[in-house]
Amino acid sequence: MKLSPFLLLPLLAGCAQLGFGADYDVILRGGTIYDGDGGEPYVADVGIRDDSIARIGDLGDASARRTIDVGGLAVAPGFINVLSWATESLIEDGRSLANVHQGVTLEVFGEGWSMGPLNDAMKAETVKQQGDIKYEVAWTTLDEYLEHLVARGVSPNVASFVGATTVRIHELGFEDRPPTPEELERMRALVRAAMEDGALGVGSSLIYAPAFYADTDELIALCEVAAEYDGRYVTHMRSEGNRLLEMVEEVVTIAREAGVAAEIYHLKAAGERNWSKMDHVIARIEELRAEGVDICADMYTYTAGATGLDAAMPPWVQEGGYDDWSERLRDPEIRARVEKEMTTETDEWENLLLAAGSPERVLLVDFKNPSLRHLTGKTLAEAAAQYRKSPEQTAMDLVVEDGSRVGTVYFLMSEENVKKQIALPWVAFGSDAGSPAPEGVFLNSNPHPRAYGNFARLLGKYVRDEKVIPLEEAIRRLTSFPASNLKLRQRGRLAQGYYADVVVFDPESIRDHATFDEPHQLATGVEHVFVNGEAVLLGGEHTGATPGRVVRGPGWTGWGASHRLR
Repeated sequence: MKLSPFLLLPLLAGCAQLGFGADYDVILRGGTIYDGDGGEPYVADVGIRDDSIARIGDLGDASARRTIDVGGLAVAPGFINVLSWATESLIEDGRSLANVHQGVTLEVFGEGWSMGPLNDAMKAETVKQQGDIKYEVAWTTLDEYLEHLVARGVSPNVASFVGATTVRIHELGFEDRPPTPEELERMRALVRAAMEDGALGVGSSLIYAPAFYADTDELIALCEVAAEYDGRYVTHMRSEGNRLLEMVEEVVTIAREAGVAAEIYHLKAAGERNWSKMDHVIARIEELRAEGVDICADMYTYTAGATGLDAAMPPWVQEGGYDDWSERLRDPEIRARVEKEMTTETDEWENLLLAAGSPERVLLVDFKNPSLRHLTGKTLAEAAAQYRKSPEQTAMDLVVEDGSRVGTVYFLMSEENVKKQIALPWVAFGSDAGSPAPEGVFLNSNPHPRAYGNFARLLGKYVRDEKVIPLEEAIRRLTSFPASNLKLRQRGRLAQGYYADVVVFDPESIRDHATFDEPHQLATGVEHVFVNGEAVLLGGEHTGATPGRVVRGPGWTGWGASHRLR
C-alpha cells in the first residue's frame, strides 16, 4: 500500500517526538564549559552522538533523544583517576559507585602490582589471598584481565601499567636476589608483550617486598622496553621520608638511562621530621623540568596514607611471600629481632610506624579474618592495650592471625605540604584506593576516605572553600594533563571528535562526606556522568549502565591507520 504524503507527515512528526531522526543522542544545554585545557570557562551546549562529542556551541533548535538543562552547572571532561586500586572492587561491583559519584570516568591501575601477567603459581596465590571479594582468575595477561572487566560490565573506562613487581614475581617468585640474565630477558619480554597489548608503561612500588629487592639496573632494563613503545615509568619510590631526596634522584637516573618519561606516585614527605624536605623536592623537580626532563607527580588530597602492616616491618622478614613471613613471625627469636628493627630509626627501609610518630596515629581498617573485625577503626595503640603487648608484637600477632598484611592507615603528612602540592601545575590526582559501594561486602572494612572523597575533596575543600587553585586549573589536572602524560587518544578534553566522557557538577555544592570514622559515604554535587556517550549518572543517581571500555597506551599493536579504538 502506498501512503499519501499527507498521512506520512504526522507519522514522521511522531517519530521525531520519539527520538527517531534526532540530531543528537544527548544535548547538554546551557552549561558552563570547562574544556580541560585550563582556559576561561564559557557557556555553551554540548551535543553527543553515539560515543563521541559531536559539537560544542549554540545548538539552537537541534533535537535530541535526551535533552538536559545544565544551566548554572560546570560541564567538564570526565576525571582520570591516575592511581586506582579498583582492580577487585570492579569485579565485585562494576558500577564504581564511589568514583562515579565524583565524576571519574577512567580508572588507571598498576602501582607496582598489576593483574597480569600471571603464571599458575601466581593465580593460585591470588585465589588464596582473596578476602571478602571472591572471583575466579579467568585471565593470564594484563590485557585479558582488562577485557574480562569490560565483558563483565563496568561503568568507567579502565587502563593499566604493567607492574615491575608482577613481572619479577612471574620469574623469581618472592626471592631476595637479582635476576639472572636469562630471567631478566624473560621479564623484559613480559613487559614488551604487555606494552604491545596496550599497557601504559611500567609501574613500581619499591617499599614493599619483593619490589624492594629490585635494584636500579633491573628497573632501567624494564623501562627501556617501555620506552620503545612511548610508555611511562611511574613509581612509589623506595622512600618518601628519610631518604626522600635521594630517591627522587633514583627516579631521575631511571628516566635518563632508560629514556623514559617518569611520574612519582602520591608525592609526599612522610614523617614530621621530613616535612621540610618537600620544598627541596619541588625545587629539584622544577629544575629538572626546566632542563627538559619529562617528570611529574600525582597525589591524593589527605594527610594520611593507607597500606598494610607490612610497611611497618623490615623487608627481609617478608621474603618468600605471606606464608614464609607469617611462619617467621611465629619464631620468638625472629620476633625479637623484628621488634627491635621496628623501633629503630633507619634509612635502610621505609618504616611507616615510626614515620607516623606513634601507634596512636596508626588505624587498623581492613581484616580478612572476621574474628578480628571488632578491631576495625581502632588504633594500633588500642589494639596493643587489648592484647597487653607492645604495638610491635601486636602488629606481628595481627598479621599471623589475620592471614594477611592487615589494611592500615598511617597519619604521615602535613596539611601545609598537601596545599603546596595541589598548587603545583605538574601534579595530577589519584585516589590510591578501590571504588567501593556503601553496601554489601564493602561494609566489612573501613577504607581510607579517599576511596569516596579524593576528587570531590579537591573541588570542594581546596578549590571552592580554600581557593588553593582555580577551578579551571583543577579540571585541567584531572583531565587533559594526565591524558597527555599517558598519551591517550581522544580523551581528556571536551572537543569535537573526542569520546564523550563528560561530568556535570555543581561547583557550589560538590563535597566529600567520607571520614576516617565513617568512610562509606558517597560524595555529592555531581549531577550527571557520561562514559563513551552513555549516561551512568543522571540527577545524582546511578543508572546501572556499564559502558566502560579498555583504554590502551601508544604501544598497542592494534592501532592502525584506519582503526579507531573502541
